[in-house]
Amino acid sequence: MTAQELRRAVIAAARSMNALGLNQGTSGNVSARIGGSVLITPSGVPYDALTPKKIARMELDADGAWTGPLKPSSEWRFHLDILRARSDAGAVVHTHAAYCTAFAMLREPLRATHYMIAAFGGPDVRCTDYAPYGTPELSTLAVKGLQDRSAVLLGSHGMIVIGRDLDEAMWRAVELEALAKQTFIARQMGSPAILPDDEIQRTVERFKAYGLNAGKGNE
Repeated sequence: MTAQELRRAVIAAARSMNALGLNQGTSGNVSARIGGSVLITPSGVPYDALTPKKIARMELDADGAWTGPLKPSSEWRFHLDILRARSDAGAVVHTHAAYCTAFAMLREPLRATHYMIAAFGGPDVRCTDYAPYGTPELSTLAVKGLQDRSAVLLGSHGMIVIGRDLDEAMWRAVELEALAKQTFIARQMGSPAILPDDEIQRTVERFKAYGLNAGKGNE
């Protein structure tokens, strides 16, 4: 993609978060890597009002410097730190999706109640402790929680997913919220079974050659 095309894709992903019910208002944020820079949604701007030139640009080797008419999301720090730490990631999506956030409020990880947990790299999606938004402390927790995973719940806050590109990150965001919702429903009916770690690891390996490998897989 050209920079202009990627700016449009960031806007489309941000609008899609709300259209899909994964986020409310301007509480979420989206970023995408372009070379040694990051394009990120601005702070507090309704997604319908975004235009390509309003997307902020930040350098990965700087700490807070940005270009553009609007300042970047208040969560810019964990976007940059995640992309610095994860060379496999080209996009970061953060939302306050209702079911994921409910688990985050309980400080509970999502466990292997369904094999789709393997889409996130292991037998669970961790939940971090709480840290105030926009702080270095929250960024440190997020990076640690994402170790060997492509998703994490932020304690009393929301979710983060990463992907090689925006399509894969958004796919994972949808799947993560679906898994949280399914787990919630199953708990109302009883105690959901937990799949064994070795079965999840086999599924992780199978996914590497599955539709998910292109960022758009489904059954």
